Amino acid sequence: MEKIKSRGVLKVAVYKDNAPYSSGPNADIQGLDVALARALAAKLNLQLALLPFDAGENMNDDLRNMVWKGHYLGYGPADVMIHVPVDRYLMNENKQVLIFGSYVREHLVVLHSVTKLPHVQNPEDLQGKTIAVEKGSGAASALMGYRGGMLREKISIFKDGVDAAKMVTTGQFDAAYVSRAQAEAAVHAASDKSAWVLSSVALPGVMPAGWPLGLAVKADNKELATALDGALSALRQSGELLKLFQSHGLTLAAP
Repeated sequence: MEKIKSRGVLKVAVYKDNAPYSSGPNADIQGLDVALARALAAKLNLQLALLPFDAGENMNDDLRNMVWKGHYLGYGPADVMIHVPVDRYLMNENKQVLIFGSYVREHLVVLHSVTKLPHVQNPEDLQGKTIAVEKGSGAASALMGYRGGMLREKISIFKDGVDAAKMVTTGQFDAAYVSRAQAEAAVHAASDKSAWVLSSVALPGVMPAGWPLGLAVKADNKELATALDGALSALRQSGELLKLFQSHGLTLAAP
């Protein structure tokens, strides 16, 4: 913590290509996580230095490369990484890091039209409908495998979850199965924001309660963790955190 204070800069790792949380060119990356990083640094009276990075094979790789060791190509580590699942199994698997500071709970939802597909209560309601999903996501795997692939023929895969959601808001697809944040970002960009519904469906292998997202620092950097946790609490209590979410068209779901 003393080193961070002496240099006056907080180095924060954020994912590339992770709209609406962090996306765009490295020199001008934008999103909710970027705004949160800026707000946290300001609360600690520090300047912000972002370290955008490509997701690895799994979260263990990302924590190693961006939190406690650094990438073998010499990139990182950062002081703190944003957008880390606050998960007990992940904590047990990564004793070198301290995961804390839940700032939102993410869920998977079905985005659909009020008029074209007014009710979605279970996966069977999507039968025969065109569905957009994000490549490599748990949502895609769960939906494609449901009841032996009942919906598979009508599913199309997109590189980006927000792009998948926008296929619905532009009228090209009937539904998208994406994260709430991705769906809300697409609705936020749509001209008619009242024309869309976000519904929850129960699928095998999908956590019905969603998952909290938080921060991660090196396990021995407890002083920084305490300072960041306090800064996050201050942002929440003052209403600044809510305003950050609202400015991006997102819901601040309690973690």
